[in-house]
Amino acid sequence: MNDTLVPVGGRSAWLGSTLDYRQDGLWQLSAAELTEIDAALTTLKDRGDLDLTEITADTFPLPTVGRLLSRLRDELWSGRGFVLIRGLSRERYTDDDLARIYCGLGAHLGDIIPQSGNGEILGHVLNVADLVDEQVRGYRSAQAMNMHSDGHDVVSLLCLREAKAGGASRIASAAAVHDRMVETNPDLARVLYEGMPVMRSRMDAERGDGKIVTSDNVALFATTDGVFSSCIHVAQTRDAARAGHFDITPEQEAALDTFCELSASPEFYLDMNIAPGDIQFLNNRLIVHGRTPYQDHEDVNRRRHLMRLWVNIPSWPRRPDNQQDIYSMADLPRWARFRTPFMEMPERYMAQVTAMQ
Repeated sequence: MNDTLVPVGGRSAWLGSTLDYRQDGLWQLSAAELTEIDAALTTLKDRGDLDLTEITADTFPLPTVGRLLSRLRDELWSGRGFVLIRGLSRERYTDDDLARIYCGLGAHLGDIIPQSGNGEILGHVLNVADLVDEQVRGYRSAQAMNMHSDGHDVVSLLCLREAKAGGASRIASAAAVHDRMVETNPDLARVLYEGMPVMRSRMDAERGDGKIVTSDNVALFATTDGVFSSCIHVAQTRDAARAGHFDITPEQEAALDTFCELSASPEFYLDMNIAPGDIQFLNNRLIVHGRTPYQDHEDVNRRRHLMRLWVNIPSWPRRPDNQQDIYSMADLPRWARFRTPFMEMPERYMAQVTAMQ
């Protein structure tokens, strides 16, 4: 790493206190775009009951909406790093048809990839903490979630149902946090450039490359050929330290604390209310995200429910080497072996969850 730290600057280093996402990041689908999406869904269903993995740019044709998605890729890569697309009718489509549309849009954006050792390509963000005996991951509860990155290039959420109250999507620019640390405490910024080990879930590791903890340090900040990239997994780094995989130093603790404090401060974060039918896209290399706590309905079929995609963008450069250990491309085909056809279809998924309740 060069001893001289350079601010990222530009549109990607924004402060949440200065932005209104309804002006700076909300894209409204036009009537013509909605008509084309509807026609693509009809074309897809005319082919029969295809699994989500069979939804491609060919089976879900979007000859002109593709221009919108090209703009989206550019905005995620070199712009603000986030976009909220609005306009899909929640009343017009069933949950399963919205899942098909969502995967169709994702297939035009890039490569939809598995999200865990279960092999699912469509995740469900739903509070089931009171329905199961074991401890669940944060996104499957109603609790607040701290700022973090997800895997690979882009994470996306489509809202099916809102919470009774709360549950805003909280995002911040990792580039802006980086720049503030470079300005006020460059020594701690250098600690994040050096990185630390990250601990993965046991299932993801065992069904993937077998590594519970990354072999090398994962850089939270990296700059390659002038391109900034963040990789923020604070909780999993602290898990690795607690499990004895490395001895965390006071400087490393201070650097992690500083990043967390800045990204969770009102100056830096931006809260987005994702309404039913909205789709949020985030560049995992520029944006960290979390969630405010929320109150939910007792009936699981009325609870806050979002669908999630992970998308790799083939046209983007790969991550720096010191950020790739946690995102092994070799994991993806291994995880995919555990997927069963149609397992993520929301109506099937909700029938299973309802039976649990």
